[in-house]
Amino acid sequence: MKRLLILTVLILTPILGFTSGGGISLETANIDLHDKASLQRGAKYFMNYCAGCHSLKYARYNRMARDLGLTDKQVQDNLMFVSGSKVGNQITISMSEAQGEKWFGAPVPDLTLVTRNKIGGSDWLYTYLKSFYIDPKRPYGVNNAVFPDVAMPDVLAELRGTQTIEYKEGKNAAGQPIHVFKQFRRHGGLSNDELDRVFLDLTAFLTYMGEPMQLERRALGKWVLLFLAVFTLLAFLLKKEYWRDVH
Repeated sequence: MKRLLILTVLILTPILGFTSGGGISLETANIDLHDKASLQRGAKYFMNYCAGCHSLKYARYNRMARDLGLTDKQVQDNLMFVSGSKVGNQITISMSEAQGEKWFGAPVPDLTLVTRNKIGGSDWLYTYLKSFYIDPKRPYGVNNAVFPDVAMPDVLAELRGTQTIEYKEGKNAAGQPIHVFKQFRRHGGLSNDELDRVFLDLTAFLTYMGEPMQLERRALGKWVLLFLAVFTLLAFLLKKEYWRDVH
């Protein structure tokens, strides 16, 4: 029993540490996957700020167009920037894995399933997008409170402005003094509401990308429940009819 408890602690320790994000709590991403305007804006932000390095290789342009209420031409004119791409192609990038490893120290990850792969899902991504701050010690001059020492620049810097991080004194479980996240301070960029809308739109879009069928699945689920309710009633009435003569 003791060995099992120790093994459980060892397994959960890195998970709990990751979830806590180095002392910063995950914020709730209040997204609405039925808000097509939000998904369209999220697609625009992704293609303009993220798609230079990150692919969505498990998705296709034409499927995205259909789900987001866009025409193929709108996608071709506004959301396709890779030379030679066709609307039926997967959403890939020009940068190779070797180039990504050379420039960033590791292959740049595909983001199709980012909200499904991370503990915390959409909340993790939303908080991560909000948590870049100035750190002169890092190669690109920024760090991230949710993903410490992340190997990427702040691609949304022109929208975010300059953000710094502040800590307060605290104590860990052993009573030792530690630095605990207090707050971010931001200067310039969009207003707080406008910037938060950008983060929510991006989070909504990438959450949709992780499971495009969930929009149809949720709509279909209502009809399935209705069918089961009607079927259950009919089955009950049929059972009563069959057993009438027995009684």
